[in-house]
Amino acid sequence: MQNKDIYILAIESSCDDTSAAVLKNDKVLSNIVANQEVHQKYGGVVPELASRAHQQNIVPVVQQALEQAKIKKEQLSAIAFTRGPGLMGSLLVGTSFATTFAMSLDIPLIDVNHMQAHILAHFIKTDAPNDKPKFPFISLTISGGHTQLVQVNSYFDFKILGETTDDAAGEAFDKSAKILGLPYPGGPLIDKYAKNGNPEAYPFPIPKTKNELDFSFSGFKTAVLRFIQKNTKENPDFIKENLEDICASIQNGIVTILLKKIEKAVNLTGINQIAIAGGVSANSEIRKQLINTSKIKNWQVFIPPFEYTTDNAAMIGIVGYLKFINDFKANENNHLATARLKVEEN
Repeated sequence: MQNKDIYILAIESSCDDTSAAVLKNDKVLSNIVANQEVHQKYGGVVPELASRAHQQNIVPVVQQALEQAKIKKEQLSAIAFTRGPGLMGSLLVGTSFATTFAMSLDIPLIDVNHMQAHILAHFIKTDAPNDKPKFPFISLTISGGHTQLVQVNSYFDFKILGETTDDAAGEAFDKSAKILGLPYPGGPLIDKYAKNGNPEAYPFPIPKTKNELDFSFSGFKTAVLRFIQKNTKENPDFIKENLEDICASIQNGIVTILLKKIEKAVNLTGINQIAIAGGVSANSEIRKQLINTSKIKNWQVFIPPFEYTTDNAAMIGIVGYLKFINDFKANENNHLATARLKVEEN
């Protein structure tokens, strides 16, 4: 363990958000995120546009992160960056910048698995007491591109218990919103309208999977589409007249699927510490139902602050810090961006 303070500059560019953060040990000094609004009119992320926007954003974002942290680049101990998974063009922008910057400063370059970072964001230092899970714990990682149940045995020992066989939970939210005519990203809008709706107004099926801990949302999306097509054919104003109930029912269906899988994982592993991570973990209904269920089932639940749920560099920084203090060695191949990377790979 190092005695002096460690300063980590972290860079995240896996999808459409360009982010840079500075950490002093496990404490966040700055966490800057530049969003890309260019994708909204296309109803989803366009990879080529995303990589171009990263090229425009990365230098000012890094500069702002250093300025807000009130440190000079010469004080940095190491640079951490997202190696994967993600969009290849986007990853290459962050990887190239991080590699060049680390070489110019002659400091270590630390590659980070994006999925591990979502999970280990729980170990960022906050003011909340007892806010960190103890090993082993189960992580439900839910985002637009991933839905996974992971058994976390240590900082660098992950075991996938279940994952989506097709679409992710975040995609189910966004595609359902698109069916309803809501703009991208639609997940937060479904959450918004659902607050005043009846979650039991329209029941949707719970998909079955071969592995009981795996997820499937493709059939759920199809069920939503057919439901809307049938009802709008009978009444063209069906969505407008019932939007809140529809959103509440869709949200309840997705959350029910997620909670049933968590319960099965707890029963199979005997682990009752549950941590959620990823962009969809910001959903208010998931948080509410998980807390309510934990009181009934005697689970310990850990929910990250909102700013560490979506893609951000602070979560990359905490993994960089943990690797740095544990003298985690990486070869040059680990400094190459890769679009596909499992959570179990360090």
